[in-house]
Amino acid sequence: MASATARTPLLEKRHGEEEEEEEKKKGGFWNKLIDVEEAKTQVMFSIPMIITNVSYYSITLVSVMFAGHLGELELAGSTLANSWATVTGLALMTGLSGALETLCGQGYGAQLYRMLGIYLQASVITSFIISIIVSFIWFYSEPILILLRQEPQVAKMAAIYMRFLIPGLFAYALLQSILRFLQTQTVVIPLVICSVVPLALHVGIAYVLVYCTALGFKGAALSAALSLWISVIMLGLYVNYSDKFKNTWEGLSMESFKHVLPSMKLAIPSAVMVCLEYWAFELLVLLAGLMPNSENSTSLIAMCVNTEAISYMITYGFSAAVSTRVSNELGAGNADRAKNAVVVTLKLSIFLALAVVLSLLFGHNIWASAFSNSSVIKKEFASMAPFLAISILFDSAQGVLSGVARGCGWQDIAAWTNLGAFYAIGMPIAALLAFKVKLYAKGLWIGLICGLFCQASILLLITLRTNWAKLQLSVDKDKDQTLLV
Repeated sequence: MASATARTPLLEKRHGEEEEEEEKKKGGFWNKLIDVEEAKTQVMFSIPMIITNVSYYSITLVSVMFAGHLGELELAGSTLANSWATVTGLALMTGLSGALETLCGQGYGAQLYRMLGIYLQASVITSFIISIIVSFIWFYSEPILILLRQEPQVAKMAAIYMRFLIPGLFAYALLQSILRFLQTQTVVIPLVICSVVPLALHVGIAYVLVYCTALGFKGAALSAALSLWISVIMLGLYVNYSDKFKNTWEGLSMESFKHVLPSMKLAIPSAVMVCLEYWAFELLVLLAGLMPNSENSTSLIAMCVNTEAISYMITYGFSAAVSTRVSNELGAGNADRAKNAVVVTLKLSIFLALAVVLSLLFGHNIWASAFSNSSVIKKEFASMAPFLAISILFDSAQGVLSGVARGCGWQDIAAWTNLGAFYAIGMPIAALLAFKVKLYAKGLWIGLICGLFCQASILLLITLRTNWAKLQLSVDKDKDQTLLV
């Protein structure tokens, strides 16, 4: 256990600095609009997290690009496989690791440093067990995809691709746990290095395996798995040998098994919370395939989903920042600072979303050209741009509020919120407007907007109605406890 005088890097600049408060009072317009110091702290934290997230996303995307250059069937198979892998495995691993944002974040703020390593090991054990189950689904994915009305040839190619991607699933599970372990300690620059370097190496590895070996199409998937494992090894060596973690990582411990079931009480709702949202977006693509002129509808909705996903990657940086800030401050017993961090992040996310929305509204033709040369698709995308802009605004707000939920340990509430918002409200409205009212693609996206609006509104209401003082007391009343939620 570290000494009580130790300070967290993200917190130490925030503790008891009266001069800072004085400067805030006379800091002019910007300080009245937003807490500039808090905003700087969050931006400096968010940018590395955005780069890290984009790099890991790009590793699997680059493999799809290499596979796609082998032929149309290979492109369709690898694209379907990547989408199926995301909704059944990668999103699940991201969600499971969300428990660490609460446990490690609050533990770090409360200076229960030794427990961070224990929580990390418990998360790895949970993710490993779930990965074994998911790997069986991936291995036998061909009949499942055919059952979901996918072309048999494309389903067969997708299944081949996913079998060679299975080692990458285990690597991704480890990566997400280590990433949260570092994130909650505000160690973010090494995350950038350990994601950008494997991405750069991945291009070479993919080229060699696809074009210089007999693996070909299979090599594209295997290259992604290898590159993810390179990142795991780099991060593992860094955590094991860096002096920064002498208090938070004391090596393997049997004690971690005692925390597997308690941590799963957060991990499972966190996974459900993430997956429900991912599945809603994928469901839109499937529904688009049932429309008249389904080829155009599917392409259009897929473009919108990808645009939303890229926008959310930027929001994710702020979501990670607010999760860390809130959990650290609650762990340290600073409820007011946690509340202030939420307000600042929401303002930053709105500024950011407005910038993205303006870029989209004025540059939608340029953006559409990156996906298709069809004038029909470009025209239809232009008509979708206003709806896409609205969904990005709500998605940015809910992304930050979901980060608040993870920081506070409200994963179960957020999971129920997502279930109700998307599957009781959003998707039924989408189906009704698309097929009964015959608004087609616009109807689908209006339904999604309704779901995002309900999701953001409920999470905002919960955040506004929260008694932050009670959250503070729940942490302070027993400093020796290990589960701080």
